[in-house]
Amino acid sequence: MTKFYVNGEPVEFRAAPDTPLLWALRDHLGLTGTKFGCGLSQCGACTVHVNGEPALACSIPVSDLQGKRVTTIEGLPANAVVKAVKGAWVDKDVVQCGYCQPGQVMAAVALLTKNKSPSDAEIDAAMDGNLCRCGTYPRIREAVKTAAAKLAGKR
Repeated sequence: MTKFYVNGEPVEFRAAPDTPLLWALRDHLGLTGTKFGCGLSQCGACTVHVNGEPALACSIPVSDLQGKRVTTIEGLPANAVVKAVKGAWVDKDVVQCGYCQPGQVMAAVALLTKNKSPSDAEIDAAMDGNLCRCGTYPRIREAVKTAAAKLAGKR
């Protein structure tokens, strides 16, 4: 049995130790905001935070989570960074089909939590593992920049 935390709540997970976190979240805990995209750690649709760092839930076995803290899109706190990112996503009309957006938002929040004023290169590096089938990359980058400016008090 693996004991860890999901969105601040303790979880005792009883299943095969190689069960991916993605399936534990979606199938066992009913947290469907984390999306299955490729299952190969290449698209970022399943991005969550593990101990505050972005991580791909499709490739993390639950056995690796003993004592760790997992945050999903449903569990993001209502802090300044999250509010800025969500507001910028709406302001810049980022969402098209929306499938990749939970992973995109999780990556952007992780970036802006650590770096409130990222360069274009830093934004590109942080968002690089998140694919968008609709190709809204310019709007995503603009939204991250808008959120950063809001956090810096420039907007």
